[in-house]
Amino acid sequence: MHEDARSINSSDARSGVDSSGDVSADLSQILGNNLRRLRTRRGLSLERLAKLSGVSRAMLGQIETGKSTPTISLLWKVATALDVPFAGLLAARPMQGTIVFRRHEAKLLSSSDGRFTSRALFPFDNERRVEFYELRLAPHHREDAEAHPLGTRENLIVATGTVEISVAAERPLTLAEGDAIVFEADVRHSYRNLGPSEAVLYLVMTYVETIG
Repeated sequence: MHEDARSINSSDARSGVDSSGDVSADLSQILGNNLRRLRTRRGLSLERLAKLSGVSRAMLGQIETGKSTPTISLLWKVATALDVPFAGLLAARPMQGTIVFRRHEAKLLSSSDGRFTSRALFPFDNERRVEFYELRLAPHHREDAEAHPLGTRENLIVATGTVEISVAAERPLTLAEGDAIVFEADVRHSYRNLGPSEAVLYLVMTYVETIG
């Protein structure tokens, strides 16, 4: 994955159109504020966090100042280095009561080439132990994921398509529509769409504990 900007967009990103500049700017600012808060809470300099995460100091500085939003892969590296749930980097103000997530208003996190997208189906309101996502893989695309924090588990179900799941050095497993899998996600793993059409998966991510 390349360290590229503007990887968090509205649902229009799928068609290559970004009609939500203000929304992306807001998310960039939230991400920057959270990264700075979490980094300083742990007593880490930008240089130290760069070494722990494998993300350049320059990129971390751009994220903290709201000048750049990274790819989903890069965000995972930073979250793992800080030992926080993924949503902790994007947490906004607390939300209460009933919440509806309209598809056309979705905020998508994508890979650098846009062939893999992740849509959060929960509010970015605080750091949480369980997260729920919709994943979409372009035809024949393979998405490699970094190891998540120790003890993290993924529970996936394939809604459409046929997908191959690889976990560390284990034998790859093929999942058809309606098949589900649970695995330890604190090792490198990948998702590969085996078909000629977009594959859709739903993911429940569970962490060992909520990091305060």
